[in-house]
Amino acid sequence: MISELCNGMGRNKFQKSFLTRLLDSVPGKQTFGVYRFLPFFFVFGGALEFSMINWTVGETNFYKTYKKRQLENLKELQESLESEANSK
Repeated sequence: MISELCNGMGRNKFQKSFLTRLLDSVPGKQTFGVYRFLPFFFVFGGALEFSMINWTVGETNFYKTYKKRQLENLKELQESLESEANSK
């Protein structure tokens, strides 16, 4: 019983898991190796960026929040530079 659990949950040692078979079904394994998945990640990253900019939750989205934070950081930097200039 314990040997079955350690041996891939009762699976024959020559059988591949579903995930392994799915990953092996992507073409270009011998030519590109693991880099054959790069286009999928590129498209996923573009879709994630698009959703973060264009999808709003209530009145805000990621882009508005990012720009607001950038303005707050710039304001803090200007205030610190002005206080240093006034103290000298």
